[in-house]
Amino acid sequence: MSNFRPQPRPGVLSISPYVPGKSGAPGVAKVFKLSSNESPLGPSPKAIAAYRGVGEHLEDYPDGAATRLREAIGRVYGLDPARIVCGAGSDDLLNLIARAYLADGDEAIHTTHGFLVYPIATLGTGAKPVVAAEKNLTTDVDAILAAVTPRTKVVFLANPNNPTGTYIPYDEVKRLHRGLRPDILLVLDAAYAEYVRRNDYATGLELVAENDNVVMCRTFSKIHALAALRLGWMVGPAHVVDAVNRIRGPFNVNAPAIEAGIAAVEDAEHIERSRQHNERWLPWLTEEIGKLGLTVTPSVANFILIHFPGTDGKTATAADAFLTARGLVLRSVAGYGLPNALRMSIGTEEANRLLVAALGEFMGATA
Repeated sequence: MSNFRPQPRPGVLSISPYVPGKSGAPGVAKVFKLSSNESPLGPSPKAIAAYRGVGEHLEDYPDGAATRLREAIGRVYGLDPARIVCGAGSDDLLNLIARAYLADGDEAIHTTHGFLVYPIATLGTGAKPVVAAEKNLTTDVDAILAAVTPRTKVVFLANPNNPTGTYIPYDEVKRLHRGLRPDILLVLDAAYAEYVRRNDYATGLELVAENDNVVMCRTFSKIHALAALRLGWMVGPAHVVDAVNRIRGPFNVNAPAIEAGIAAVEDAEHIERSRQHNERWLPWLTEEIGKLGLTVTPSVANFILIHFPGTDGKTATAADAFLTARGLVLRSVAGYGLPNALRMSIGTEEANRLLVAALGEFMGATA
C-alpha cells in the first residue's frame, strides 16, 4: 500500500526541518532566553497600544495589501510603497521569492553558514542549493561567483549574516552584483541592518533602486521586537513585486501585525534606544568572554558567536547544559555546521552579567 500513497515532490524529503532555538530550562525559576536574537527592550509601547487596539475588531479581515504599512515603510525609508511587499516574517518572503524564481533543476547559492531558510526554500521548489565557501566565517564574494553555473537563478546573501554576525562592505556587495548575470536574482537579507554601525556598510537600497535583479528583505522581529507577530517586508523592482504578489496569500499579514508594524517603524526614539543598548553590551560581552579564553567571532549584529575549545568537559554541548541548568538559554548552532559554538543574543544587563559569570565558572571548573 505504501507504494501507492501520495508522494511529495522531489527535494522535499531532503529538507532538514528548521529547528528554532530552545526557549526553556526545566526546573529553573528564572530563565533568560538568549537563543533567538530577540530584543531585550521589547517592542515600542506605541506598537503594543496599536496591537491592543485591533482587538476590538477581530471579526474584520485585514487589508490584504497591507497598504498603510507599506506607506509607513515608504515614508521612513524613502521608498515607493508600490515596490514593497509585506509578509508573515521575512521567512515568508524568502519562500515566496524561491517559489516565483526557482524550478526543478535550477540552482540557488548561499554561503556555508547562511540562514537555514535558504536551502529549505530552495529544496522546496525542486531546485538545488549550492554552498559557497566562506572565509573566516565571512561571505567570500569570489567563492560565490565561482559557484555560479548556467543553472544559477538566485543568490541569497545575508548581510550581516546569522549566525556568525559578520558582514561584507557595500563595495563587496556591489562587486558581487557586477559579477552576476542579469537573469540571476540577488536577494539581500538585511534582517540585522539596523544594528550595524560601520561606515563601509549599506543595506543595498541603492542597488535595488537601480537594477532589475536585486531585492532586499527586512524583518520586524529584531530591532522592532515584533517576533510574535511574524512580520517582514521586501522591496524590489516592479516585475519582482508583481511575481511575488501573484503567489502571495491574499491575507498573509494579520491586522494586529499591520497596526503594530506601522507604530514600530515610525517610533525612531525606541529604535535608537535599542541601538544604544546593543552598542553598549556587544563590545562588553565580546571583551569579557574573550578574557575567559574563549574566541568570539566579531559581530555587527545583536548576537555573538562563542567558540569553545572542544576538549573534554569544555565543549559547546557541555557549556550549553551547564548554562541551561542556570537558566541561561543559548542557541546551539550545530545545524549550521558549527558544533563547537553557541550563539548568544545580547540580553538585558542582568542577563549579560550573569552569562559572563556563569561562563567564567564553567571555564574554571575541572573537566
